[in-house]
Amino acid sequence: MTNYVINSKPVVSIIIPMYNVEKYIDKCICSVLNQTYQNFEVICVDDGCSDNTLSYLRDYKDHRINIIRQQNRGLSGARNTGIRNARGVYIALLDADDYWAVDKLEKHIAHLNRNPQVDVSYCPSLFVDDDNKQLGIGQFPKLNNIDAKTIFCRNPVGNGSAPVIRASALEKVAFHDETRSWRQYFDENLRQSEDIEMWLRLALYTQATFAGIPEALTYYRVNASGLSANLQKQYQSWETAVNKHRRSHAQFFRQCGSLARAYQLRYLSRRAVQSRNTSAAIKLIHQALFTDIRILFEEPGRTALTWCCALTSLLPKSLYDRAEKLAMRTVGQSNKHPAG
Repeated sequence: MTNYVINSKPVVSIIIPMYNVEKYIDKCICSVLNQTYQNFEVICVDDGCSDNTLSYLRDYKDHRINIIRQQNRGLSGARNTGIRNARGVYIALLDADDYWAVDKLEKHIAHLNRNPQVDVSYCPSLFVDDDNKQLGIGQFPKLNNIDAKTIFCRNPVGNGSAPVIRASALEKVAFHDETRSWRQYFDENLRQSEDIEMWLRLALYTQATFAGIPEALTYYRVNASGLSANLQKQYQSWETAVNKHRRSHAQFFRQCGSLARAYQLRYLSRRAVQSRNTSAAIKLIHQALFTDIRILFEEPGRTALTWCCALTSLLPKSLYDRAEKLAMRTVGQSNKHPAG
């Protein structure tokens, strides 16, 4: 572990929202405390937990761990509470059911220090199951030359545990609304798709610079309940989130709106494949192609693979079980091809 002088004011504030995550919190916190970069504070926001999450967390005697309790306000509300109380120059987001590689902070801080123009640093993520077993798939996004179209259509940040963000960039897009007296960063009216709304807001209103590093340093948990979530509800929440900016950026939406919808529908088709929702997988990939055929020309390999994987769900179970792992691995590994 690299030695650092720990100042009274930390360089990094790690924000961990918590809601009934007793099964995962130890893995999450250990991955933070074992970081090779140690100049940080940890702000754990108890968003109305009713299980033993707090009891487990209080077993850690590290003075850098700060616990804030609040009534349940959802993921955005918990993140906002953490950000408002953060003292670091950089904000690192970590969902409590995910965890990090030991050198994640060190590599992101070095990336941001070398590139002062970069506002959001992110990395590829590996998918794990409930038992921390790697699934052989992950998110391997485009790393450079990221514009608003790329964010809208391909969401290179990928998930809420991947980015390390300059606090100054978040302050530029903070806002108040008529329903809440406190300062918001992530939109608390959104219970899903709050991440893409934030990244799109940063890109459209502040021209923030996004850039990634090549190492996969985030472990993103995929569980059965998440995979079987209502896909139509996910799509509607995405539409609600991005449509916040349609009126103020009408030309941008005319140019990119249908293409972004097609990519989102293709993504949901892959989620349906993973949850063995055959009819939904096939319906969604066909809907994606009819929404904007450009996805077939921009990414013919991945689009065709998604369609093929959807069809594997029609196989008899004895054959499907053998094909499933290969299909999921193929789709996941195809993420290594630069997106956008």
